Amino acid sequence: MFIKMLLFILSFCLIPAFAQAKLNILTSYPYLAEVTKQIIRDRDEVSSLSMGSTDPHFIVPKPSLIAKARQADLIIANGADLEVGWLPQIIKQANNPRLNNKGFLEVSEHIQLIDVPRELSRHHGDVHPYGNPHFHLDPHNIPIIAEAITKRLCEIQQTNCNYYKENLKDFHLRWKDALKGWDKIGASLKAKKIVQSHTLYNYLIKRYDLHLIGNIEPLPGIPPSSRHLESLINVIKEKKADLIIQDIYHSDKAAKMLSEKTSVPVVLIPHDVGSTKEAKDLYSLFDTIFERLSR
Repeated sequence: MFIKMLLFILSFCLIPAFAQAKLNILTSYPYLAEVTKQIIRDRDEVSSLSMGSTDPHFIVPKPSLIAKARQADLIIANGADLEVGWLPQIIKQANNPRLNNKGFLEVSEHIQLIDVPRELSRHHGDVHPYGNPHFHLDPHNIPIIAEAITKRLCEIQQTNCNYYKENLKDFHLRWKDALKGWDKIGASLKAKKIVQSHTLYNYLIKRYDLHLIGNIEPLPGIPPSSRHLESLINVIKEKKADLIIQDIYHSDKAAKMLSEKTSVPVVLIPHDVGSTKEAKDLYSLFDTIFERLSR
């Protein structure tokens, strides 16, 4: 009788521990961790495998990242082959069975991708076969990403599903309110003539009808030649460009040269949370983008 009573007490004490077990979530990039935080709040744990200050294409699959993946319940990736050079290595070496099936999510599968190549050839540069993977820089895609993450969390942790959905609903309301301000600024930028370093901001450009008159890279991932830059100088002068957009992980040498030759200002635009000191979270990321574009 005493043993039965003891087992009953122990089982009762263990219930809260099981009920409060937290998911260990990893994301490939900081912006995905920030979206996930809006849904899980303090119910689960989330961290990013990379920093916003690095080139998202080239992350070193260090042993520390493999160790993290070994403990993960879910990895959330951007997808569209943006992580193809590093994340598969981490997952393979982690050998974590929880990452099979529902333990891995690529949010790109829920986005209408643009810039899908008609043919795959090295003659077209380092193109992504499924389309441009930088879709998160259109703020209207963030709620879609949040929906996909919430759905997967509900599939993995059904007992917390209502909690996740309530947080998603609250996030939708707050994001919708923020979008009003960004869209208002975006409308004032319509037809602004810009040059960008890499095809990083194409979703943003398409959303707000900015006029892209040239890329510093002649093809994605291909450094510009002297001939290309001379041609771009003529285009900038002829079409009266307003801004040269520079990201943080490509060299700004060519952008500065173009600016010196044409007197068109270079504007540094963040691409992820943490890529500049001002871009501390999702909201300040887009606040910074629109503030700098409107200069």
